[in-house]
Amino acid sequence: MPNSRPDSAKQAAPQKALDLEIKDAQLIFNSVWNELIDDYGEEELTFPREIFWLNGAPGAGKGTQTRFIMEYCGLTARPIVVSDLLNSPEARRLKDAGMMVGDREVTSLLMRRLLDPVNDTGVVVDGFPRTKVQVECLKLFYQKLAALRSKYLGSELEVRFHKPIFHIVVLYVDEAVSVNRQLQRGRMVQEHNRQVESTGTGILKELRKTDLDVDAARNRYRTFKEITYESLTSLREIFHYHFINAQQTIEEVQQSIVEELKYQTSLELDQRTNDIISWIPVASDIVLHARQQLVERLENYTLHNAELMERVVGVITGKFMPIVIRHAVSGRAYINSEDALFDDPLALAMFIDVFSERGYQAAVDIRQEEIPDRVDLSTGKVHTRRKRVYRFSIHFQGSVIRRGH
Repeated sequence: MPNSRPDSAKQAAPQKALDLEIKDAQLIFNSVWNELIDDYGEEELTFPREIFWLNGAPGAGKGTQTRFIMEYCGLTARPIVVSDLLNSPEARRLKDAGMMVGDREVTSLLMRRLLDPVNDTGVVVDGFPRTKVQVECLKLFYQKLAALRSKYLGSELEVRFHKPIFHIVVLYVDEAVSVNRQLQRGRMVQEHNRQVESTGTGILKELRKTDLDVDAARNRYRTFKEITYESLTSLREIFHYHFINAQQTIEEVQQSIVEELKYQTSLELDQRTNDIISWIPVASDIVLHARQQLVERLENYTLHNAELMERVVGVITGKFMPIVIRHAVSGRAYINSEDALFDDPLALAMFIDVFSERGYQAAVDIRQEEIPDRVDLSTGKVHTRRKRVYRFSIHFQGSVIRRGH
């Protein structure tokens, strides 16, 4: 019987690709952010109070719903349409210089447009993010805004740095509806332009090539489905949103948008609550440099507490590892110890760090137990003493036992 298990290399490939995209996004965003600081100064990086990130399939009605969102939320700033940014004078200069307008350039153009004071109270961004790298840049952007708020909280500059409020609105239609709407839009633009040319009044509208050809329209939709749609799903790790069915009537879609925005708002912490808990670091910030900090701690142990370090390692190798090895299949070992060595908090810290460096997840629970010590013969009273028991839990990737077929 052929082996039905997925090949480990095939499983690792998507994760490796994702790791590379995250790394690329970090390099891109950090580069863009540092340029903004150089050009404007950190204290001038005042971004909109609210940003509505609108995305969706071709023909989903983003233009119509952008106007609705602006009216519903009382936004006065013109929407930032990413496709227009790509045709802006800044983008044309990049193209004229022979440069591609990729993720980095799009992110930079967008960040600079967001800094325009006209967007201060809120703005709709149409068409970002569209790639996995842009999605990761959006996550990093949110983290930077939260960090700025925390940094300047309580200072005279606090008013410039709001708690970031991101609303995610994703409109979805299936392929058949998308293709039909794209072609219908093409016919309407053609008719409009014919009237403008024949009457000499009005303004010609842009006619997209994808609105004229079935195959081109279908390919544009599939590009959205395979790249943008898949990328957007990972935003759920941080933000709350649902895909909105845009195949309904305009009124029904708008009602769905209202319900979605109310839902997202209900899940947002208010400013005061956010400020109170903002002093607690975000988990992703802690783990970012965890490896470097672990190495630094271990080196300091060896430099300043070598004797204690050697005793801890001796206990690990002599008493703990034989038990851990016996649990190699399950990957979980629970070990009790009454060794007085661990009465020293530094020894416990060393224990956990040594296991962490070797790829284990180690934790300890300290328990106080009352045990009989002696009996007072004159009164019959049993005297007890407290005993410390250290319960260690050590987890690691267990072995996979291959079974016969």
